[in-house]
Amino acid sequence: MKQLEMIEVDPIACDGHGFCAELFPERIAMDDWGYPIVDPAPVPAPLLGHARRAVASCPKQALRLRALERAGSPR
Repeated sequence: MKQLEMIEVDPIACDGHGFCAELFPERIAMDDWGYPIVDPAPVPAPLLGHARRAVASCPKQALRLRALERAGSPR
């Protein structure tokens, strides 16, 4: 069974460059001030490559992929 992941943004580290929304518009939109609004749903497997590219391209390292715990799995 594959691990589910979600994308997160550190709002303190983010400078609003917008690369993430350009590279991953399926899950990241921009607010009126140019900061990302991230869809909290797990990233589907076909989109993980796009998510990883957006994370790697963030100049402030404000994005990350976080593994989600599955129900019933040990912590």
